[in-house]
Amino acid sequence: MEQVSVRYIVHDVDAALDFYVRLLGFTEVMHPAPGFAMLTLGGLRLLLSAPGSVDAKGAPGGGGRATPDGAVPAPGGWNRFSLQMPDLDAEASRLSAAGVHFRGGIIEGIGVRQILLEDPSGNLVELFEPLLPEASHKLF
Repeated sequence: MEQVSVRYIVHDVDAALDFYVRLLGFTEVMHPAPGFAMLTLGGLRLLLSAPGSVDAKGAPGGGGRATPDGAVPAPGGWNRFSLQMPDLDAEASRLSAAGVHFRGGIIEGIGVRQILLEDPSGNLVELFEPLLPEASHKLF
């Protein structure tokens, strides 16, 4: 598997796009309609969808569309993707200075140090620094 996709529901696609590109180093692949954008970072493809979004022709969007029972997607929760950092303290300081909201401080887990930050819609991103070689994304 070369790339994995994660979809985040966001209140404001433009604000989320700015957050992920400017602060976390993602690359914008496309932003064809106000309610959708696609970004990449390494092997991660991040799909940003606004609830109730429509495509460029005004048709209901895919990821933000209500399900047949009427439930509308909403941002937030505890699911997240994780990004490995070479220096977690420095990255957390940089993002804090940029006004990023964190859910708590840096904690030490099993094999990693980690911190949770929120995107502009409250979706979580976990930043981590491995303490054990097995916890690293770069196993050789």
